[in-house]
Amino acid sequence: MNEMNKMNKLYSELGLKDFEYEKIKEDLGREPDALEIYMYSAQWSEHCGYKHSKELLKRLPRNIENENAGYVSIGDHAIVFKVESHNHPSAVEPYQGAATGIGGIVRDILAMGARPIALLDSLRFGKDERSKNIFEGVVAGISGYGNSIGVPTVAGETYFDESYNTNPLVNVMCVGISRISDLASSKATSHDKLYVYVGSKTGRDGIHGASFASKELTGEDERSSVQVGDPFSEKNLIEATLEILKLDGVLACQDMGAAGILSSSSEMAFKGNLGCELYMEKVPLREKDMEPWEILLSESQERMLFLVEPGTEESVEKIAKKYFLSFAVIGKTIKGNNIKVMKNGEVLTELPISSLVDAPSMYRKTKQPEYITIIRNKKFEIDLKPEEALFKVLGNLNIVKKSWIYEQYDYKVGTNTIISPGNGDGALIWIKGTNKAIGVTIDGNHLYTYLDPYEGSKNVVFEAARNLISIGAKPLGATDNMNFGNPEDDVVMWQFEQSIEGISEACRALKIPITGGNVSFYNESENSSIFPTPVIGMVGEADINSIMDMKFKNPADKVYLVGKVNIDKDKIGGSIYQRILKGFIGGRIDTVNIKFELKLQNIILKLIKMKLVNSVHDVSKGGIAIAVLESALNGEKGFKGILGQSLEELFGENQSRFIVSVSPEKVELFESTLKSSKVPFKLLGEVMPPDYGIELGFGRLDFNDLYTLYTKTIEKYMEE
Repeated sequence: MNEMNKMNKLYSELGLKDFEYEKIKEDLGREPDALEIYMYSAQWSEHCGYKHSKELLKRLPRNIENENAGYVSIGDHAIVFKVESHNHPSAVEPYQGAATGIGGIVRDILAMGARPIALLDSLRFGKDERSKNIFEGVVAGISGYGNSIGVPTVAGETYFDESYNTNPLVNVMCVGISRISDLASSKATSHDKLYVYVGSKTGRDGIHGASFASKELTGEDERSSVQVGDPFSEKNLIEATLEILKLDGVLACQDMGAAGILSSSSEMAFKGNLGCELYMEKVPLREKDMEPWEILLSESQERMLFLVEPGTEESVEKIAKKYFLSFAVIGKTIKGNNIKVMKNGEVLTELPISSLVDAPSMYRKTKQPEYITIIRNKKFEIDLKPEEALFKVLGNLNIVKKSWIYEQYDYKVGTNTIISPGNGDGALIWIKGTNKAIGVTIDGNHLYTYLDPYEGSKNVVFEAARNLISIGAKPLGATDNMNFGNPEDDVVMWQFEQSIEGISEACRALKIPITGGNVSFYNESENSSIFPTPVIGMVGEADINSIMDMKFKNPADKVYLVGKVNIDKDKIGGSIYQRILKGFIGGRIDTVNIKFELKLQNIILKLIKMKLVNSVHDVSKGGIAIAVLESALNGEKGFKGILGQSLEELFGENQSRFIVSVSPEKVELFESTLKSSKVPFKLLGEVMPPDYGIELGFGRLDFNDLYTLYTKTIEKYMEE
């Protein structure tokens, strides 16, 4: 095989298209060599280059660009947060895939100069035996890594559906805190500044990780593309990084994530309109005879790159040694706009940094696919008694209490967690030394976004906001993780564009920015694609004197539905009970009336602040029947009332609804406050002692039967 054929085979194997190879030749004015093809394949991968999404992401309401993560402010504190995916690695090596997903998102927050204080996860798995093993491994990986680094996992969501049999979704969000004045940047400032490497040594694990995340899973052995994590090194790196960033001569910082040294160094220089040179012989290695492209592309974990003033490196080295971390000066910024890769003084390659970093856009306009019209006109019919349906819905893996998962996590480490998993629609983290707390949540709804990517994505944003409202937190900002199939498919591209538009409109209505996020394409294999699954992470601000949880508190408290009180039976498409009872997906989803939604959110916050409610719970998946049961069972209380007789009334999902409980002596003021605000409400019943049981309008049910079903189902599932 001649040299030309070798190059053609190489770029094809590494995921580059013919037209991309031609573009590379045009940019370079010559044929690229093997090292350059490796470099471009990583930087022009979907994971690094955002080729299909970069134009659309510009439509999101952003407040910060081109940083490791975004932030919002609470007083003089910056709340730094971001969500990222580790889907493909978790499908191949569930434990390490999830663990290194935690490590990577923590370093993104750390690179901003913020101390990581909370983790959240959004997980989706299939329903076959292999998926059960992936589920178990992912949960173990999250707990094994997160617990070891001392960052609490405080909230999340987990769903099971056949759509994810071969492509699980593992989205991890990290929240950190810093003084605004202490925030760090990833932008290079000027030439002749030093690139300083701190962290674990570089090995061959994770090579091609960026390319691997940018293609469909094939079923072949892809384990070499999965990184291996060491949480104890990560803990040391956290403390070392926070110390290093306090040094006067430290100018910028970047996590060595996807495409490792190559992406972190080149992107840092590109942001500052500079060039850079890298010294391969200086990189700390743990394996012999590594090729330059392996060193550049390795995604070995627990590594950071700092840009420092000459003369500062000695101080950085002292801190690195204190924490038993490797240290090296591996390059510098230079005048001009080229990247040079060198070894022992020899220039291995020199090419334009803008060509390498700024991948060509592959956006194209698409039209609504035929499936949308067909599926929206589908009708749901089932003849099932309410009691029988209730036990089927409540006992489904997607509804039951997820304590089997979160009890493996240390969600109280740091002693800042005010509302912990299972007690509220979100979690609250105290900002020590203040009366403020950070509300955090993460949410998605793949059924809604499959039926209507635009309105469904809007609903996901408003659902996340209602989660925060329910615990007394005002939404401040959001981050998105866009999980989709193959973007080369017109249907997927249409779904993605519609989702971006829906998220943008909802965030603008809430007057909150999307501070950053992640796009994960190619969640597809063997002609089977996942449902379009945008996930929204959101943070908010709360006063610790005005917070709330979902649990019913006192027998005789009155239980109300506040918001949209009458179910719109023509808009309950995507309701999860339909999927549970009959495997049905279809119909039209309910849409948010923005003006009404904002008024509703404000009045719920007002009720909490006035201390007129004893519990607040957003009505979401499973409708009002499941919302009431969750408040009762988590509060270990009974309930007596009438929610409705039909399955639509009990389990149908409409937007803009809350379940609240009110002390009898506050009922009059509660009702008058809602009436004066012109917000609808409806008395559903009252809280009872647990030995009364649960009565929803079709006979009294035993509390213990329901409680056991709700709390033990996942444990039983894992033992089967």
